[in-house]
Amino acid sequence: MPAGVRPDEFDGTSWVGLIAFYLDRARMGAGPRIPYLGEFTEVNVRLYGVDDRGRRGVVFLSLEASRLAAVIAARAAFSIPYFWSRTSLRSIDGVEEYTASRMRGRGGTKMVVRPLGEEVTGDYLAEFLTARWSLFTTRRGETIFLPNAHEPWPLVRAELITLEDSLLEQAGISGIASRPPDSVLYSAGVTSRFGEAR
Repeated sequence: MPAGVRPDEFDGTSWVGLIAFYLDRARMGAGPRIPYLGEFTEVNVRLYGVDDRGRRGVVFLSLEASRLAAVIAARAAFSIPYFWSRTSLRSIDGVEEYTASRMRGRGGTKMVVRPLGEEVTGDYLAEFLTARWSLFTTRRGETIFLPNAHEPWPLVRAELITLEDSLLEQAGISGIASRPPDSVLYSAGVTSRFGEAR
């Protein structure tokens, strides 16, 4: 965890997430949409943290993305641990298949999920894991808080069909990719906007 950030707990437990997204319509600030470079699949390993002021956010241990320019920009601007990877999303017969394989070094994942259509409401754990409107990172030895804004994720329950993963192990989290996950959720997505780092 960055300095001044501690694990955020749910009923006395801390959590790690293996999350896959498809990012599209990305833009820098209020500028126009970035074609090609602003559209890619991302897979991240995250922890959940809270700082001394009570602000809740995520702490990324790794993020996989196929756009090298986005990887370089995020590393340079915010010291976020992006890795250049071959990533993809395939949707076939109601099943979503996410893959990531690092271009340099080791690490990858294949995650296949089936959204079940059962809407998630009133689930405090799901809210704890997804209602995160900020991230923490460290830049030049200083903890940075980067807020973002979006509506709550429209969530449905999902079934994990396949998980072949080494990203958790590469991030220093061993022994959990081989057992069933405690939560599997799916969302059709939201529009997110990042604010200024502080």
